Amino acid sequence: QPRLVESGGGLVQPGGSLRLSCTASGFSLDHYTIGWFRRAPGKEREGVSCITSSGGRTEYADSVKGRFTITRDNTENTIYLQMHLLKPEDTGVYYCGATGHGCSWYAGDFDYWAEGTQVTVSS
Repeated sequence: QPRLVESGGGLVQPGGSLRLSCTASGFSLDHYTIGWFRRAPGKEREGVSCITSSGGRTEYADSVKGRFTITRDNTENTIYLQMHLLKPEDTGVYYCGATGHGCSWYAGDFDYWAEGTQVTVSS
């Protein structure tokens, strides 16, 4: 059963850092664009970042530009989201998704999803 698995969430103080990982079980991510989305309490799911299958193109939401970096290691079948200078408004459940198309901020374009990992930024 193909699925995505995340790790790396947790509780961190404002200004701190976390790294989220997204890996695939049962299939290779080599030909998939990967997106990170998050859902803050009481809000809709929003796109955070995206990386194409080759890693040649990345995109970021304005709210995270300069603080988050998305990378991928296809030899490890894993995508990373490095988050620095975290703010309380970054709190939410983070999801990675895989699509056979290009980068998109529309969750409906993604074929596979991980279950989500909680990120809490609080002092």
